[in-house]
Amino acid sequence: MVAIINAVMTTLAMVTFLGICWWAFSRGRRQANEEAALLPFALPDEGSNDKNPGGSNE
Repeated sequence: MVAIINAVMTTLAMVTFLGICWWAFSRGRRQANEEAALLPFALPDEGSNDKNPGGSNE
């Protein structure tokens, strides 16, 4: 009985994983994936100090 439950749970987990992969890489999500891929480049650089644009260390 335990083996049947293990087999069912493994199959359910595999089907869920494959479904999420199919959904994430489907053609309908292409634009959303491309926009999400560019998000790190839209953030300002860390450590930039816009208060003193002249480059002075004072």
